Amino acid sequence: MGKPRNVLLWPEFQVVWVLAAIIVAVIVLDFATPTVAWVAYTDAALLLAALILTVTSVYLAAKKERGTSVERSELTSIIGSLNDALIVYESDFRVVFFNPAAERLFRMDAKSVLGHVLSPRDVEHDGWRTLTQVVFPSLAPRVVMRSKEGEVPQVADISFTDPQLEFRVTTAPVIDENGKTLAFMKIIRDRTPQILALRSKDEFIEVASHQLRGPVTDINWALQSVENVQGLSETDKMIVDTAFEASKNLLRRIEDLLNIAKMEDGQFGYKFEDTDIVEFVGKTLADVLPAAQKAGIKLYFDRPQEALPHVMIDPKRLTLAVDNLLENAIRYNVENGTVTVKVDKMQDRPYVVVSVRDTGIGIPTESMEKLFMKFYRADNALKRQTEGSGLGLYIAKGVVTAHGGQIWAESELNRGTTISFALPTDPSLVPKAEIGLGDYV
Repeated sequence: MGKPRNVLLWPEFQVVWVLAAIIVAVIVLDFATPTVAWVAYTDAALLLAALILTVTSVYLAAKKERGTSVERSELTSIIGSLNDALIVYESDFRVVFFNPAAERLFRMDAKSVLGHVLSPRDVEHDGWRTLTQVVFPSLAPRVVMRSKEGEVPQVADISFTDPQLEFRVTTAPVIDENGKTLAFMKIIRDRTPQILALRSKDEFIEVASHQLRGPVTDINWALQSVENVQGLSETDKMIVDTAFEASKNLLRRIEDLLNIAKMEDGQFGYKFEDTDIVEFVGKTLADVLPAAQKAGIKLYFDRPQEALPHVMIDPKRLTLAVDNLLENAIRYNVENGTVTVKVDKMQDRPYVVVSVRDTGIGIPTESMEKLFMKFYRADNALKRQTEGSGLGLYIAKGVVTAHGGQIWAESELNRGTTISFALPTDPSLVPKAEIGLGDYV
């Protein structure tokens, strides 16, 4: 804490010097006044002991206070250098902390905010609207919760239109050692540049895909017409068939890109309805069966032994997801391989699980964590099939997530892969509003 000489000069030691002067005065009076010698020595010893105890107590208290001051200064410096805005307010919404990043983000001076009791009515005041909507999210134009109800901290994405802003807001209580809530803290991260850049890229892809879909559709129609012409040689027919198949694949890729653009923008348009999941899966498999037979793959449906509760799904959108899973299971299978689809009830949780198991090439361990990323394809898949966009599993994940479900994969290299997804049987677990995949940044 410093050299002894410096310590003695601390302002906290002023009381020590006053006490020392009093003690010296008492000792001088004892020896200057006729009295019994042992009494004078006893008084002096007691007073010196009191002085030593006082010096020790003052030093320890001063050292602790100065250490706390240093820590507080360091903490203030760290908070002040944060790029994220930090607001702390008491239970009555009185603002007690507003860091420099918050001043920059909300374009407000801390002096005008500190001590102010925030109220929903502040949204009507000039300059206070954005801050008020962050503190009271129900007033914001668009809010997407990223954490479960009751979970701490609470994380929400809040979007504004005028001006266009994208915030991720984390709210957590400030609790004392007794578990009592003293205040609430909000950390606001400005994600506007990232979100706008992502949307700009997606808008380009969407526009380009729209422009391509028309001409490719015309090409498909023309090739299909030529394919039906009588008198074509085997060579010409093979060329037309190859071109027609390539054109159909291109059109599907364009449709995938358009679907992803809508999904990422939260505009895919889900229409949920009460559905028997077993019947739904059975119908989907019947539609895919011809493609499996053409590829020489056996397709099985492991039906549940007991009746399962219904689920709320969008049949059209979920069919898209299941088709992608089945297509991968068939495409990356081995000769005379099998694909088995199973539907079962999840134990102890209100979900049903649909699994698609194949006997194919499997997925390398290092690729598992990237499996559901956009455009990602494992190395062994690229070697086996040069075609493919790496969009199927990304689309499937987006559709399942929009249903309030989860999707995951298990695999053993050269032994096969199982892709499973869970759907809630409790309608309250299905998201009330569509969440754009592009919001996960």
